[in-house]
Amino acid sequence: MHSNITLPAEFLSEMEAIMPSHLNMEDFVAACQRPLRKSIRVNTLKISVEEFKTRANDKGWILEAVPWCPTGFWIEADESTVPLGNTAEHMAGLFYIQEASSMMPVSALFEDDSIIYDSVLDMAAAPGSKTTQVAALMKNHGVLVANEFSASRVKVLHANIERCGVRNTALSNFDGRVFGGWLPEQFDAVLIDAPCSGEGTIRKDADAMKNWSKASVLSISDTQKDLIESAFHALKPGGSLVYSTCTLSVEENQHVCLHLKETFGDNVEFETLENLFDKTELSITKEGFLHIFPQTYDCEGFFVAKIKKTGSVPAPTVKKRLGKFPFEKAPAKTQKDIAEQLFKALGVSLPKDSSVWIRDKDVWLFPNNLEPMLGELRFSRMGIKIAESYNKGYRWQHQVATALASGNESQSIALSVDDAREWFMGRDVRPEGISGKGEVLVKLGNDVIGLGKWVGNRIKNGLPRELVRDKNLF
Repeated sequence: MHSNITLPAEFLSEMEAIMPSHLNMEDFVAACQRPLRKSIRVNTLKISVEEFKTRANDKGWILEAVPWCPTGFWIEADESTVPLGNTAEHMAGLFYIQEASSMMPVSALFEDDSIIYDSVLDMAAAPGSKTTQVAALMKNHGVLVANEFSASRVKVLHANIERCGVRNTALSNFDGRVFGGWLPEQFDAVLIDAPCSGEGTIRKDADAMKNWSKASVLSISDTQKDLIESAFHALKPGGSLVYSTCTLSVEENQHVCLHLKETFGDNVEFETLENLFDKTELSITKEGFLHIFPQTYDCEGFFVAKIKKTGSVPAPTVKKRLGKFPFEKAPAKTQKDIAEQLFKALGVSLPKDSSVWIRDKDVWLFPNNLEPMLGELRFSRMGIKIAESYNKGYRWQHQVATALASGNESQSIALSVDDAREWFMGRDVRPEGISGKGEVLVKLGNDVIGLGKWVGNRIKNGLPRELVRDKNLF
């Protein structure tokens, strides 16, 4: 596919100089010229791995386990008529199309599954592959702050969070360098999948190396050092930080981590990743990092480091001017009333680790673990919007369906495949021979795909615009 890619001579010299002795340049270049194998990650907020395997088998999809991610699989599927992204299973949020190597940082962060994180920061979150992976491993508990510097990419991030049924996030739109001063020692864990030169992405982007230069690598490295310092300040003592990139240069990888060690000394402890999966010895560095060349596991080039913060360090001083917080926590009586009305209307219960907050007529559900941060940082979107209030009660919102419903609620209707296709295209549906009143959960099989409202024998479509697809559906 990419046999005509250009790899700059200076870049190849750099790679030859740092490549381990058991690897060779011929295999490296050949791997760079091969297309990536397609891979997916099962979203366990929606479906178990075993149930997904059964569905995949029924559809003729061939799955091969990704060794470093229990929910990750390389997949072979016939996409000649319907792309994987337009299948019913993807639209319902049952899986996420994610490059296999990019599953590794979150697996490293959650390597010890006995540790429960109540607060996690994903410092560079869009488009949401790692954010949704973290949320699934947190089981939607605690709070996950998902930050994205690029305002244009926050919409994509939110759409993926919405599709995957994530409800414990708070989104922000800042340069990641602010967190160390604004939220010092606030998080149990921090993930920084840092912006980088993208040397490892050539297999999916033939132009990835088009503007490569050693000068740009060194410039990006300076930014990465600032970001990892900020991440370290935001981390609680005893907490874990995972630093990752999809690039290969030591300047953007080992040198950034060693800079952190040089800056904070014994407060920085490198945690080896040698036991993360079989055959890590092919990629492990002397510090315990994983430096992965594309030919090693037939994936993207990648780097992952895990770091423990062993002691407190003084954080940067900042001046805060936040203004008045526009939400108010609902009184206990109001919270109880909303919970009762939601259960009566749709059979959906509110989770016990979240609370109702009100802004004008909008009703939101915030994770309780977010509360200590509400007066410290301005978030662009918190939790999920569950309702809009009006004179006679509440109009329930889409994320009640995707993030709170199980599919077993009585006030629900399973659509035919044809009607489900119409639904995902943003159109109202008329289930044959059925009518009703009020709001209703809409399903395909037992997968909840949205929330509609009966108007006679028609269900009015409530799918958010960013989730509507207009062609080539399942």
